[in-house]
Amino acid sequence: MATYDFDMGILGGGAAGLTVAAGAAQAGAKVLLIEKEGRLGGDCLYYGCVPSKTLIRSAQVYHLIKNASRFGLPEVGFPNPDFQEVAKRIQSVIGTIQKHDSEERFCNLGVKVDYGNASFVDEHEISLNGNRYSAKYWVIATGSSAAIPPVEGLKATPYITNKEIFSLGKLPASMVIIGGGPIGIEFAQAFTRLGTKVTVVEFLSQILNADDGDMTDMVMNVLKGEGVEFYLDSAVKSTRTMGNEIEVLFQKGEEKKTVRAETLLVATGRKVNLEGLGLENIGVALDRRGLKLDEKLRTTQSHIFGAGDVTGVYQFTHAASYEGGIVLSNAIFHFPRKADYTYLPWVTYADPELASIGMNEKSAKAKGITYSVWTDEFANNDRSLAEGEKIGKIKMLLDEKEKPIGVQILGPQAGDLLSEWVAVMNGKVKLSTLASAVHPYPTLGEINKRVAGNLLATKIFSEKMKRALKFFFSLKGRACGEGTT
Repeated sequence: MATYDFDMGILGGGAAGLTVAAGAAQAGAKVLLIEKEGRLGGDCLYYGCVPSKTLIRSAQVYHLIKNASRFGLPEVGFPNPDFQEVAKRIQSVIGTIQKHDSEERFCNLGVKVDYGNASFVDEHEISLNGNRYSAKYWVIATGSSAAIPPVEGLKATPYITNKEIFSLGKLPASMVIIGGGPIGIEFAQAFTRLGTKVTVVEFLSQILNADDGDMTDMVMNVLKGEGVEFYLDSAVKSTRTMGNEIEVLFQKGEEKKTVRAETLLVATGRKVNLEGLGLENIGVALDRRGLKLDEKLRTTQSHIFGAGDVTGVYQFTHAASYEGGIVLSNAIFHFPRKADYTYLPWVTYADPELASIGMNEKSAKAKGITYSVWTDEFANNDRSLAEGEKIGKIKMLLDEKEKPIGVQILGPQAGDLLSEWVAVMNGKVKLSTLASAVHPYPTLGEINKRVAGNLLATKIFSEKMKRALKFFFSLKGRACGEGTT
């Protein structure tokens, strides 16, 4: 039997890699964790989820101050924000969270941590900094980075991505964002609220293209109301530097247009980080999205797994952590487990937030599924009105058996409100149970109860039920209004 230096080797110290490393070490495995960047935590901690949500919160607070009169308060004169102070707060939050992902913590768990660019020399062995390490199992969790489109002149034009945006020396007076996906939309609103004039150029006919258009149109209208300018169905043709500004030329229909700004942000999606790993030499196949994996997240070399953004499926931190758990189950505990993304939730952290779980109308139609739609408006929610939030709705999709197959929420704290549906759908909780459960009043969460109750109300208060109750219990019918006797 072959012997190896480690039971488990992991390439990548982001959410997926850290999940596997911590779990495997605590289960008694000898673990090697390799990170190329020189610090653990991954893109999410330093350039993604954590700093972006910190920025969004700062922008939201500033926006509320500027709109104090909406809440019956006097208008407040307030200076323009110093972006360096905002950036300091972002780094402070990152520093606090980074302690949980420190090398010291993982060393205490028994994990050997090393840094550098690793490359496979054979199916079980990698080369790193002139040394070689072998492992019985390997996990590729090297994440993703900003995908840069092949636009004429872009290489010669100064631009930023999510990696540079949090360390800007000052707040840009103006910004063009290429891309109307979640990253582009979150940054568009945050910087607009801080005082930047923002223009979004999107190739497709709607922003946030994975979501339903009725929901994303509401998001776009909110951003338009705050000052963001949108060009949809617009293909960027070239970019160039014009003095102190960047010029972006794009084609919209038959018309060519240009827009100029101080800063250019490229937010056109992500590409997997697989170059330089030597995968082509060891029989690990790729597909158009990333690693070619089976349902147990094994590559074409069954002892090498993939987790996190390199799967090319759902590039979210919570998906990476989930996939890390799948790998642990299969490689360390030898308990066969398949990845199931049926009820994987996701959130775009605009204000209002847009949160989804399961199918939306787009995906249901694509799969030919017959469904019905049930909605309720935040304008009908007392807590939402008390907080000055009137925009948004919840949308529940039911199959032919009236079981929920998907829920989308656009509204205040939508991501948190979706958690109830995570439990309902994964736990196969009946809608009657949700509708009859007592929710505290007044809370935003009542909207979940109401949309489930809307379905039941059509049955409980149907004309057939009224006739039956009148017949058996001699009910007298209406006491006021049309039809009274």
